[in-house]
Amino acid sequence: MKVIITGGAGFIGSALIRFLINETDHQVINVDKLTYAGNLESLSSVSSSSRYHFEQLDICDASVMAELFSKYQPDLVMHLAAESHVDRSIDGPTEFIQTNIVGTFTLLDVARKYWINLKAEAKINFRFHHISTDEVYGELNETDLFTEETPYAPSSPYSASKASSDHLVRAWHRTYGLPVVITNCSNNYGPFHFPEKLVPLVILNAVEGKPLPVYGNGQQIRDWLYVEDHARALYKVVIEGIIGETYNIGGFNEKSNIDVVYAICDLLEELAPNKPADINKYRELVTFVTDRPGHDVRYAIDASKIENTLGWTPIETFETGIRKTVLWYLNNKEWCDRVQDGSYQRERLGDTA
Repeated sequence: MKVIITGGAGFIGSALIRFLINETDHQVINVDKLTYAGNLESLSSVSSSSRYHFEQLDICDASVMAELFSKYQPDLVMHLAAESHVDRSIDGPTEFIQTNIVGTFTLLDVARKYWINLKAEAKINFRFHHISTDEVYGELNETDLFTEETPYAPSSPYSASKASSDHLVRAWHRTYGLPVVITNCSNNYGPFHFPEKLVPLVILNAVEGKPLPVYGNGQQIRDWLYVEDHARALYKVVIEGIIGETYNIGGFNEKSNIDVVYAICDLLEELAPNKPADINKYRELVTFVTDRPGHDVRYAIDASKIENTLGWTPIETFETGIRKTVLWYLNNKEWCDRVQDGSYQRERLGDTA
């Protein structure tokens, strides 16, 4: 099959493309605008494949998207292109509204017009897979889990924009019959993650002896999902998922932010024992900073639906996944240096002061 991946130069998108090229026979068309978080170096291991194609395009441009569909005649669309950092959305929500809402609308409309004119078999087999986040559900209490029926209650401009895009996808299915599936995932981590995110930020700052910023008291709880496990789940859903259904994807790994930071520090004691001068223990670098506005305290995914209906479960535990991740960053410092082009140098983003 021919699979269009939007946002394929991003963190999750690149993991999905590496999986598709390495583990399937499908053709992959990577559509990415190459904003600050898009990096083609994440795809260097597969970019020479005859089944890989790259198009630097903006999903908000309807005429360009129509030309793309006409050129490649896709069987599947997996839509990951999005502005995705909460702090950035607080500081500047405009791009989030444009990319996440207007971009999704544009892609849906182009996909509908393409799909409606397909021949019978191709029309039956076509799928539009929208990849979203658990943040659309808002905040949890200490014991509940997000299910596919949890009401939406987004807290940030980012999660509100993703909730809006989810609603658009469902509306295009309900109103026009477009064959869609939606997935909402928990916090991803792993190789090739842009350094503004918590896990790579902590690893890179620690080995350089810089402060490790932790919001508030660090007790915010997230469910942690290794990105390569997520890629397998996405493929399961787009191939085997039921049209119109939503699937929550989680790692079965609830951890507080401070425990994630401490776990990384302890691994670095083992894997990078030669610390910068004047540092006795990596944990000494932890610095608590003013909490993020509207910061949700706890997210946790109930992933029983995808497990029971599609047979997917994560391969990595948090312990195995975080070790692989720390090792990758320690062994790929050149990638980390090159991905930071000067517009972002691991400073705090989204300062609303």
